Amino acid sequence: MGDFIELQNALLSTKSVEEFLHETAVIAARQVTDGLSCGMTMQPGSRPLTVASSDPVVAQVDEVQYRLDDGPCLHAMRDDEMVTIEDTADQQQWPAFESEAAKAGIRSCLALPLKIQGESVGALNLYARAASAFGQDETRRAESFAENASGALALANRLASYAALNAQLRASLTSRSVIDQALGIIMARERATQEKAFAILRKASQDTNVKLRDLAAAVVTSVTGEPPQPPPPFEEDPSAAATFG
Repeated sequence: MGDFIELQNALLSTKSVEEFLHETAVIAARQVTDGLSCGMTMQPGSRPLTVASSDPVVAQVDEVQYRLDDGPCLHAMRDDEMVTIEDTADQQQWPAFESEAAKAGIRSCLALPLKIQGESVGALNLYARAASAFGQDETRRAESFAENASGALALANRLASYAALNAQLRASLTSRSVIDQALGIIMARERATQEKAFAILRKASQDTNVKLRDLAAAVVTSVTGEPPQPPPPFEEDPSAAATFG
């Protein structure tokens, strides 16, 4: 329950998905057991990336897996299953990776898939400097944390999409306001209806190959001597704006 509360608080207090992911990695390292490092692997493009880490050693060890295109976190992400390395000194499962991890001081690993709507989108990577650090209790806590983190990540993505939508709406509202100001000027100049004024503005935009909003801004500036003023911000959910605005 503690990890869920901490994740909830992180979701409410951070201002971006990147900040939230970093907080998640730090919380995981602290919640599962003492002395851990934690990273989160995702693949937004053609290559997997460590999108968050609790300390610098994580990125170093993760990068070995990306270079080899093999290792526990990639297996967890791609095959949607938990992976444990009891002792990297044994070099049994991924010899090349385990050798490099051991040189970096990592003796045991636990990687768990992160899921959104049932599909694996990444991996939670836990590294310990002691061998056999992930017993039954630690593994159970890690599984519970990964499940809660997956749910929080899905919500964070949704809030990020909401913020992107708000940005688009703000841009649209600004464009609409500028165009309306220009239409008022044209209507007064030409003694025209709003429909005719819009036809005039649109034709001028097509003839000059200038965006409608930019042309409207030029019309307003030519009359007022200064750029058009943006409209007042529209109302939005304050909690969502404060978190991922």
